[in-house]
Amino acid sequence: MAAIIATELVKEYPGGVRGVDSVDVEIADGEFFALLGPSGCGKTTLLRSIAGLESITSGKLTIGEKDVTNAEPGERGVAMVFQDYALFPHMDVGDNIAYPLRIRRVGKGERRTTAESVANGLSLNGLIERRPGQLSGGQQQRVALARAVATRPDVLLLDEPLSNLDARLRLEARTFLKELQRDLGVTTVFVTHDQAEALALADRIAVMKAGKLQQIGSPREIFHRPNNTFVAGFIGSVPMNLLETTVAAGHVRIGDADVPVPPEAAAAVRDGQTVSWGIRPEYLRWSAEPVADGIAAEVVVTETLGATSLVLVSAGEHKLQVVVPEEQEPAAGDRGWIVPQLNRALLFDAESTERIG
Repeated sequence: MAAIIATELVKEYPGGVRGVDSVDVEIADGEFFALLGPSGCGKTTLLRSIAGLESITSGKLTIGEKDVTNAEPGERGVAMVFQDYALFPHMDVGDNIAYPLRIRRVGKGERRTTAESVANGLSLNGLIERRPGQLSGGQQQRVALARAVATRPDVLLLDEPLSNLDARLRLEARTFLKELQRDLGVTTVFVTHDQAEALALADRIAVMKAGKLQQIGSPREIFHRPNNTFVAGFIGSVPMNLLETTVAAGHVRIGDADVPVPPEAAAAVRDGQTVSWGIRPEYLRWSAEPVADGIAAEVVVTETLGATSLVLVSAGEHKLQVVVPEEQEPAAGDRGWIVPQLNRALLFDAESTERIG
């Protein structure tokens, strides 16, 4: 197994466009590390740079104790699973799994034995003689993983391997991937645009935007303490409420209420400063009755999520989303109060977008 260290890594394309822009990141040996961000943010470019499929413009990359900045892909000890699985349609499952061993000139008998062993470990027993066209999407995904695992790589690179699966299979595959990575103990880098996948799977997450790292941390750190408004709005099954307002006497005005500035930000703000007050919908409560420290609001629209409902409310010039239990779902037009968990609120500078405190 091996740690990965990227130092001031740059991948620049003709015309000066930087897919990866001065990235510094250290991925620990055996860690499940997610690269997360919207399409075009540079996460797949960074993954391909680690794999050696993209040449590095400048900077340094080490895997284990080896400088692989300019090394060929085959010299890096990595295996990669692509978004479309890239299985050979004319080969059966066994030959697909064994193909990397064939390239390494491993004997036919050993190749087949290894393929069968890995296939059994990934619940593909009984499918070894089928071709990809005879498999479901979930089975094809496992074949692609088996092919990567068969080489016993130091590093496993996963480029959105769940994106072609339907919703139910994605949930099953997430659990399977987590168990597989834990059992193998292999350093794994997982690219996804789905924050729910990153939060569920990763030991740590790197959030990217326009080729730059925005924040690296555990799922809980990034969920509860986003560095800036981009991370705050990107992470979470429902984006964080971010309301532009002004500081006055240690408070911010939200609707008709003066809400205290979060304690950690109090010493760093000044009267008249424009800020974004942020709080997640899960940390707001809806009440049909007046509540001390509540913010008067009117329901605009509701969305049923199953056990909970997502309610959009209007509070003066601000609109907020609130997650409420299904039995407390209000109707459009209802008036009431939203009650924030003040210890969960955050403050961001409106100009820099960075978190204050």
